Amino acid sequence: MSTISKDEVIRVAGLARVALSEEEVVRLAGELDAVASAFARVTSVVTPDLPATSHPVPLTNVMREDTPGPTLDVEELLAGAPASEDSAFLVPRILGEDSAS
Repeated sequence: MSTISKDEVIRVAGLARVALSEEEVVRLAGELDAVASAFARVTSVVTPDLPATSHPVPLTNVMREDTPGPTLDVEELLAGAPASEDSAFLVPRILGEDSAS
């Protein structure tokens, strides 16, 4: 017996506001039922002594030391800017900025 019915697919598609043809409803009901059955098979073999696994291969992050490197001088940075003022980039005013102050 199918665990995912056509009616359930239609209900969920309606909630998601997704229009499906009758062919898509039938196809998705079958595909989703296959997925649900696969999960049921996996769940049936899980025992309390079997540890949970999130990834089949152990992963480790390889992080480098976070050390500061050479930086640019303020004048050197601002030399490429179209406009600057008081050691900062000068940019156009953002709309509505006047009303916030």
